[in-house]
Amino acid sequence: MKNLKRILTVVLIIAFAAMVLIPLSGAFATSKKQLVVWSHLTQDEVKALQPIADKWGKANGYTVKVITDQGSFQSFQTAAMSGKGPDIMFGIPHDNLGAFWKAKLLEAVPANLIDKKNFVSTALDACSFEGKLYALPIAMETYALFYNTSKVKEAPKTMSQLITLAKKYGFMYDVNNFYFSFAFIAQNGGYVFKNKGGSLDPNDIGLATNGAIKGLSLIRDFVQTYKFMPKDIRGDIAKGNFQNGKIAFYISGPWDVQDFIKAKVPFAVAPLPKTDDGKPTPSFVGVQAAFVSAKSKNKDAAFKLAKYLVENSALTLFKVGHRIPVLNSVLASNEVKSDKIMSAFAEQAKVGIPMPNIPEMSAVWTPAGNALSLITTGKATPKQAAEAMVKQIKQGIAQMQ
Repeated sequence: MKNLKRILTVVLIIAFAAMVLIPLSGAFATSKKQLVVWSHLTQDEVKALQPIADKWGKANGYTVKVITDQGSFQSFQTAAMSGKGPDIMFGIPHDNLGAFWKAKLLEAVPANLIDKKNFVSTALDACSFEGKLYALPIAMETYALFYNTSKVKEAPKTMSQLITLAKKYGFMYDVNNFYFSFAFIAQNGGYVFKNKGGSLDPNDIGLATNGAIKGLSLIRDFVQTYKFMPKDIRGDIAKGNFQNGKIAFYISGPWDVQDFIKAKVPFAVAPLPKTDDGKPTPSFVGVQAAFVSAKSKNKDAAFKLAKYLVENSALTLFKVGHRIPVLNSVLASNEVKSDKIMSAFAEQAKVGIPMPNIPEMSAVWTPAGNALSLITTGKATPKQAAEAMVKQIKQGIAQMQ
């Protein structure tokens, strides 16, 4: 009888130990499964993102660390090559992806990971190379037309209407900045690099075509003919003049919205006016993107997490960071549609063109800015400046290679 009691006692101890140790061993195993996300979003956005990441982690047995990182391509490359880099980069501007892609640090997005119909097509194009998706779009940004509602009740719908109203009420923007002025170059068919079947061809530059020269001529007229703005106008001066009520029209992006609200400026935002024959005016679109590192040891899980973050953070990032959603369902939501200002930027983004994401784009900015300055100061005709710009861009690309 005593032996039986001893046996039962031993069995109970073993059973109890098993009940305690099995969960503990599971906990230890779970703690070893970790995914690291380097985020290029703001600190407030990262703070809002972490609980969403934690929710996915808890459901899938992972610890997820979201870290604010403003490191360069070089810092990521060094960390990735040494095995200490993140699994996911989240919120990187899409036009920086080219360097990562060229260095073979981007893992291609699995074919069936997302339903592309759910996303704004422009955003997907921004994250693609040679027709293949290498990152997931998170949000997008672009510029549009701000107008003072105490001076004009409705936004001009066409370029002719804008010019007529601007003659009376004033219009300024950072005219020598290629980022903004590209819209007028593109409205008649100008382009930076030709998109051929999903691939940008750096050898086919469309900044001296007839359409591009027509747009450059319009930009010249803003300064030389209509005298809307001085030839050396800066973005901060244009912004100040709009904020002080000196002008009725101003081109910029969502980053200026809060300052105008604080200053109690009576304003609204509208898409850029169309051409007189009804063509949209395509602005440059920037996309914040998420990619999985080609050096990650947890690629499958990292893609699942990236997809979850993209699909579940859109409204949060819209509210916290004023990011324009790239998911059609979120764009159509009441929360977004009721925000008239951000809805206007979203409408403009739909007709926009992604800033080229290939490395050769770095050879464009300086020659393009120089060309605009030559045109607005009257030192060169639009045709002369355009041809010189393309020549300089080609020389810059040749030096890169």
